[in-house]
Amino acid sequence: MKQMNRSTRLFTLTAAFVASMLFSAVSFAADGSKLKPPPGARVAIVVFEDLECPTCAAVYPKVWEAGKAHNVAVVLHDYPLANHPWSFDAAVYARYFDTKSQQLGNDFRGYIYKNQQQIDKQNLRQWVDKFAGDNKAPLPFVFDPDGQLRAKVIADRDMGNQIGLQHTPTIFVIGNGGAATPPIEVDDYSKLDQFIEEMLQKSPAPASTPAKKAAPKKAPAKKPAQ
Repeated sequence: MKQMNRSTRLFTLTAAFVASMLFSAVSFAADGSKLKPPPGARVAIVVFEDLECPTCAAVYPKVWEAGKAHNVAVVLHDYPLANHPWSFDAAVYARYFDTKSQQLGNDFRGYIYKNQQQIDKQNLRQWVDKFAGDNKAPLPFVFDPDGQLRAKVIADRDMGNQIGLQHTPTIFVIGNGGAATPPIEVDDYSKLDQFIEEMLQKSPAPASTPAKKAAPKKAPAKKPAQ
């Protein structure tokens, strides 16, 4: 009888431990409920990334391929991790190239990811200057003097902290249907296309603006007979 009680107690403790771990995993999931697609978009892929993160480097081209294949927006947010010594500075440089064009900023991120293994905190500026020279977008002598670019990176990181990010990349597929289209956090990157298609089916197409009818032309007034 005592042996049975011990077994029952052990089972109960084990079950409680497993339940608590599952609850913790759920409670630590990032909350993307406040994220929205850009105006006019039905669905968007939202990515919180760290330019020094190897997984981010591997996933980056796949995200853009999926966005192009399904004709959905891709929205990037900076989330440089504290244990990556040059990722914050790289994000600030990316913001500079964004000011030249969004495409140039995205190309810079792809360039950094492609050369990630060769970059360190000491030689980062050399890689940045090479990209800037190749793209005829040299950095100014005084870079980010008012700290606006740095502030944008910090704002993105603060947003990530507020929604409970635990890792990079964190990827959401979000729709424009409010509560009817809750965000999907993509843990299995191979299912990104599947999640986009599911969200497109749930998300309403933006209302089209009816075409204005042209006003009828008035016939010229006839001159009175003389």
